Amino acid sequence: MIKILVVAPSWIGDAMLAQPMLVRLKQRYPDAQIDMLAPPWTAALLRQMPEVNAVITNPFPHGALNLFARYRLGRQLRTAGYHKAIVLPNSFKSALVPFFARIPQRTGFVGEMRYGLLNDTRKLKKSALPLMVERFAQLAEALGDAIQRPIPQPKLHVSAEQQRNTLKKFGLTVTQQSIAVFCPGAEYGPAKRWPVAYFAQLAQQMHAQGYSVWLIGSAKDKEIGDKIVALGNGDCQNLCGATDLADALVLLSCADLVVSNDSGLMHLAAALDRPMLALYGSSSPRFTPPLSTQARVLKLELPCSPCFKRECPLGHFNCMVKLTPHYVAQHIPIAAPLIIEKRHEPA
Repeated sequence: MIKILVVAPSWIGDAMLAQPMLVRLKQRYPDAQIDMLAPPWTAALLRQMPEVNAVITNPFPHGALNLFARYRLGRQLRTAGYHKAIVLPNSFKSALVPFFARIPQRTGFVGEMRYGLLNDTRKLKKSALPLMVERFAQLAEALGDAIQRPIPQPKLHVSAEQQRNTLKKFGLTVTQQSIAVFCPGAEYGPAKRWPVAYFAQLAQQMHAQGYSVWLIGSAKDKEIGDKIVALGNGDCQNLCGATDLADALVLLSCADLVVSNDSGLMHLAAALDRPMLALYGSSSPRFTPPLSTQARVLKLELPCSPCFKRECPLGHFNCMVKLTPHYVAQHIPIAAPLIIEKRHEPA
């Protein structure tokens, strides 16, 4: 049996996009034991993946070096007997623990002075691998080998028992009424968030069409959820901040339609294969699209987008402001194409 340690990304969406790489590792090494070194906020997601044996908590705050603490963790992991490590983040610090653990083969892309820390380095050809999921998948292959195509889509499964227990926990019921789940947050920054007033207007329209609307997000999104409710949506269930990641995953699985910014929850909904409208502004579906045939991306082709900034550098936020609720509502119910990109602004 080969034992593999994967250093996971810090973002929930990126962690979801790593699953096809884990599937490929299991194809290459059917008896592999794959453990993930990951931040605590992604642990519930990773434990839901059947390819993952165990999750080891990466306790270090995002961006913190903590050299001696990483050394201590690496020494602790020496006794685990890992044969191989795959380092998904491109930072210097992310490669330290496998090095200190003396794992014989340490694989990752060249970046941030990692020569020596990694001994199976790969050069990233961005034009050949434009998608993040492709770049992760490349690290599952032997040096010099091309990735296996087609890359499997990320997949998660939620049982009926999990649904019953979670619905009971929050006092929710699933009836003949259709359920729309809105994910109005985006951890990266406001430039990725559709305006609150737009979510509120769409919620009113969907409620009039017979939908029950649930709002899901982190504690940081509770204020956004409260504003959506206050703007004429007293019937909405604002669950932002009330759920942990495991709860959110189960509630997304109950949705007949998800409307989401480009966020970690968007990628979870895609992995659950829920019908979805994914709203893009400052980011690009050419890098991290929702990988599901049930998802439709709505994005304006403006000269300034994508900018990949946390806030609009021009101050007008046209990439989201001009993506109107009227235009978004026209794409309900969901059709098959993965990406819809307008060459002109909608009327």
